[in-house]
Amino acid sequence: FYRGSMEVFFSFVVPVFNRPGEIRELLESLATQTYSTPFEVVIVEDGSSIPSEEVIEEFSDRLQVSYFKKKNTGPGDSRNFGMHRAQGAYFILVDSDCILPGTYLEEVARFLSKNPLDCFGGADDAHPSFNPMQQAISYTMTSMLTTGGIRGKGGSDEKFQPRSFNMGLSRAAFEASGGFGNIHPGEDPDLSLRLKKLGFSIGFIPGATVYHKRRIDFRSFYRQVHKFGLTRPILNRWHPGSARIAYWFPTLFILGLIAALLLPIFLKGTAAWVLLILFGFYLSVVALGAGLKSGSARAALLAPGALLVQYGGYGLGFLKSAFLLTFSKKKPEVLMPGLFFKP
Repeated sequence: FYRGSMEVFFSFVVPVFNRPGEIRELLESLATQTYSTPFEVVIVEDGSSIPSEEVIEEFSDRLQVSYFKKKNTGPGDSRNFGMHRAQGAYFILVDSDCILPGTYLEEVARFLSKNPLDCFGGADDAHPSFNPMQQAISYTMTSMLTTGGIRGKGGSDEKFQPRSFNMGLSRAAFEASGGFGNIHPGEDPDLSLRLKKLGFSIGFIPGATVYHKRRIDFRSFYRQVHKFGLTRPILNRWHPGSARIAYWFPTLFILGLIAALLLPIFLKGTAAWVLLILFGFYLSVVALGAGLKSGSARAALLAPGALLVQYGGYGLGFLKSAFLLTFSKKKPEVLMPGLFFKP
């Protein structure tokens, strides 16, 4: 389908909801791509009350951009809407809070010319300009110390599941799969798993990194990762064989931390403090890693808190969802309606 040439037409498809400022930064990064072949940008306004139309018009002489408005049906359905209207042989899906390095599209095209893929993804990272909170959260979401690097690195193609903030999809794969479902979050691993069942090739492109801004505080970060945790057992049920022991790690971490805090209350002696000391050492190593990565002392101080929020939100969400799905005969859409958009 795509071999031996970098000449292919790409379509960026971007859903946006009340984020005109973010869209400006994203479009600025797209306007400075070093890739010489023309490409298009399709912006889908997902029922926003703060539209991005004026910002998008500023780039009409620098980018081939299309702009659509629709009612709010969620990011997955908005991406499907955009891909139905895009012209490219490949659709590249990024979030409105992403910034792309200038060589992003060139790296993608070069890789695909030698390694054809139907679906691909890349890493996410924090730009040096991001604030300490964004740096800390980015580190805990992508570090080998915290998530095994599964969000920031590729791993084996067999296990790799591209995320929709940095995901490419061939037209053939989109048409065969029907695109994203109505679950959110989790629509991206769901699509990846369905594509694997259909026999499409999926892989990681090392040079296709995006800077994912994540404009959130600890409270909104908790809500986000809690939904991630709620979603994973649903995906495990929908896709038998996709479950991994690693998905239980945040839950076990939080339960272990609670045990470490309670032991000194009920037990006497040095042994009662060993587990708590180990947890403290681990959090200290995470802080050090975040500081070295970002060059920010404040990011280092925030990283242990970000990790506790991340593991707490995801772990408790995962445990709740696994319990409900195990002991209830109701469908996930009934048990957890907040995870599903109605088209």
